[in-house]
Amino acid sequence: MNLDKYFVKAELIPAIIQEESTGEVLMLAYMNKESMAKTLETGYTWFWSRSRQELWNKGATSGHLQKVVSIHGDCDDDTLLIKVEQTGPACHTGSKSCFFKEIK
Repeated sequence: MNLDKYFVKAELIPAIIQEESTGEVLMLAYMNKESMAKTLETGYTWFWSRSRQELWNKGATSGHLQKVVSIHGDCDDDTLLIKVEQTGPACHTGSKSCFFKEIK
């Protein structure tokens, strides 16, 4: 699979991670071509850490893995929706989802 079309506009693209069974949005992270390829190869999510400037496999340290069920690109091929089977919490704070701070 040629991944180049997803990285025409930028080296990093947002990846929205959604729990397959409930539809809950768990997190948003960024992927580069290498992390997307590793995700497709392994069946588990890999991202690019903008703060650490390195690849990271979600859950490799915590055990809170994300098994990929499906990956969809948006209409512009610059954002991904990844449906996963989440083991444990998705957020590093221990929350199920990273989206728990209500603003309004």
